[in-house]
Amino acid sequence: MKQIMNTKISKSILGGIIGTAIMSLVMFIAPMMGMPKMSPADMLAGMMGMPVMAGWIMHFMIGIIFAFAYTYFFAPKVRISNLFLKGVVFGFVVFIFAQIMMTIMGAMLPMPKMEGSMMQMMIGSIMGHIIYGMAVSKTVKF
Repeated sequence: MKQIMNTKISKSILGGIIGTAIMSLVMFIAPMMGMPKMSPADMLAGMMGMPVMAGWIMHFMIGIIFAFAYTYFFAPKVRISNLFLKGVVFGFVVFIFAQIMMTIMGAMLPMPKMEGSMMQMMIGSIMGHIIYGMAVSKTVKF
């Protein structure tokens, strides 16, 4: 049992890191595909009045926390056998949760000015979160 727990914990951490790294990479190259510039780390740092490095740390910590949510809450309850499809659904759930949290935080903290089309940013954010979900699902495999 202890070995299984350690495996779940280590896979969750690794899944969160890999998923967040891939999502961040996609967001870096999004402007090359005609999408607006998106940087969750800049946004988090700007909202909190902290250096960008603190935004990156928060971004990766959030990614790891969501990977734990996948491992312990989402994956055991959602009966989808295809890991990529399960990841797509999870990524979309994370996207919805992120939008709700950003709305709440935006009401309490000053939001940085967004540049570009809001619709394109939303599409890019959905894509990023779905890619994150697929990477977590494939890495964790529970």
